[in-house]
Amino acid sequence: MSRRPVFLVTGSDLAPQALALLGDYEMVFAGKTPTEDGIVELCRRHDPVAIIVRYSKVGAAAMDAAPSLKVISKHGSGTDTIDKAAAKARGIQVVAAAGANAAAVAEQALALLLACAKSVVALDRRMHAGHWDKATHKSVELEGRTIGVIGLGAIGLRFARVADAMGLRVLGFDPYATNLPAYVMPAALETIWRESDAISLHCPLTADNAKLLNATTLAACKPGVIVVNTARGGLIDEDALLAAIRSGQVASAGLDSFAVEPMTAPHPFHGESRITLSPHIGGVTADAYVKMGLAAAQNALAVLNG
Repeated sequence: MSRRPVFLVTGSDLAPQALALLGDYEMVFAGKTPTEDGIVELCRRHDPVAIIVRYSKVGAAAMDAAPSLKVISKHGSGTDTIDKAAAKARGIQVVAAAGANAAAVAEQALALLLACAKSVVALDRRMHAGHWDKATHKSVELEGRTIGVIGLGAIGLRFARVADAMGLRVLGFDPYATNLPAYVMPAALETIWRESDAISLHCPLTADNAKLLNATTLAACKPGVIVVNTARGGLIDEDALLAAIRSGQVASAGLDSFAVEPMTAPHPFHGESRITLSPHIGGVTADAYVKMGLAAAQNALAVLNG
C-alpha cells in the first residue's frame, strides 16, 4: 500500500487543475465504467481517505472496505448515487460540487426545450432525406407561454432566468427554495401540471419524488405539454411518459437522463420521433469538467483539513 494517503476517483480521469491540488495524495482511478463491486475491491486494496464520485454507486460495502475513509465528494451536484445514510452512520461526510455545472446543464435544458418546440431533429432528418416542409410545418412559439420549473437550485434558477428572458411565464416549485427572484412565480405542483405548456425538471432524486411524472400527473397536465429532464431519470415513469407521447398528451420530450444508465439497446424510446435523447451529458463541457473537478477536490480537502 502507498505511504501517501489515497484519493479514489470513480472514473478514469480528473481535471489537471484538480490533480494539482491533490499532489500530497496518491491518486487511484477506477476506469471509464466502474462497477460497485470494482469500487469495493479498490477500497479494500487502497483504503482511501477520500472518494471522488464520477460514475457508478458508492454504498455501504465500499465504505466498510475503507476504514480510513473520511469524505465522499461528488464530481457534480447530485448525490443520489451515494448511500448517504450509510455514510452518516459511519461518520463519513458527503459533499457535492453544487453549482459547478449549473451553466452547462441549464444550457442543455434550453437546447432540449428548443429542439422540442422547433422540431430541430425531425426537420434535420427530413432535410437530409431531401424534403422541404416549409408549407406544412408549424413550430411552437415559446414567447407568452408558461413553463413549470421543478427544482430551483443553481441550475433551475439559471434556466428560469433564460426562460424569462425569452418571454416565458415561469412557474417554480421547490419546497426548500427561499428568496426567489421576481421572474419566478412560486406555484404548487397541481398548478404547474394545470397551467404549464412545458415542464423542466431540475430537482434531486429522492424517495419522495421518484416517478414524480407518472400516469396520474401527466394526465393532469395540459394536453400537448413539452417535458424536459436534465436532472435524474428516476423522476419520470418512463412507461407512462411513452404512453403519453403516443397518445399526444405529451407533445414531445427532451431527455438527458434515464432510469437505467447507460441506456441499453433496444430501448422503448428508440425510434420515437418526438423524443429527443442525449446521453446524460448536460454537465459535460470542457469548462464544467474543470469547475466540477476543482470543486470536488476542494470540498474533499476542506473536510480532510478540518
